[in-house]
Amino acid sequence: MSLIHLSVLALIQGLTEFLPVSSSGHLVLVPALTGWPDQGLAIDVAVHVGSLLAVVIYFWREAWMAFLGLFQLLLGRSGPGAQLALYLIVGTLPVLIVGAIFVRYDINAALRSAEVVGWTTLGFGILLFVADRAGMTIRRLEHMKVDLALAIGLAQVLALVPGTSRSGITMTMARFLGFERIDGARFSMLMSIPVILAAGLVDGSKIYLSGDFVLGFGALLAAGLSFLVAIAAIAAMMAWLRRAGFGIFVLYRIALGGGILYWVYA
Repeated sequence: MSLIHLSVLALIQGLTEFLPVSSSGHLVLVPALTGWPDQGLAIDVAVHVGSLLAVVIYFWREAWMAFLGLFQLLLGRSGPGAQLALYLIVGTLPVLIVGAIFVRYDINAALRSAEVVGWTTLGFGILLFVADRAGMTIRRLEHMKVDLALAIGLAQVLALVPGTSRSGITMTMARFLGFERIDGARFSMLMSIPVILAAGLVDGSKIYLSGDFVLGFGALLAAGLSFLVAIAAIAAMMAWLRRAGFGIFVLYRIALGGGILYWVYA
């Protein structure tokens, strides 16, 4: 794999993983537009490790609180950390269950097309606009409840379809439920930790079973680039949402989705 190919994949993963624009959709477009071959599981794991490290470091206080809260739950204790851990578990279970079905029957492979990405990018971009405009701003993260976390988790299942955007659809549901933009984004980012970790473990187990344990310089470089770009993207988006809405991301999705569909059909 060339250095340019490696760098492009890492930059796309790091930049789009946490923005509401769909990293999977962009990665589907790379081979379609360039003709490059599939990057392989080692690089997939590497770029996801980089983006996972970025979100854990940026939200280290909440991540640490949820980690400690997990042990509080196991011991039958309560507290803010235990509640956050419970909400993340409830929000993550739906996508893990449905994702296992997708892996078992290789459903995702049938959806990895530019046409699907075009329609989901456009459609869910418009839905984000509606949610951001119609959603009331009455809840903060401390107002999270089990049923609200489950609703966001059920919406996250849609992100298994390339182009939907995991962060985009969870932020969309959070806005429909009345969460402030910044708090909906925070919960979405925290939900990404168990999801990315689970995906990395699945791919990592495939590498283990294949006997190919050599990451090499390329994978390390991809992980490092993905980390640097991801943490910058998270910081930029959180700063943006403190003073503005999702309009810029909606416009980008509409332009990209429309362009993809024009390219596919014309």
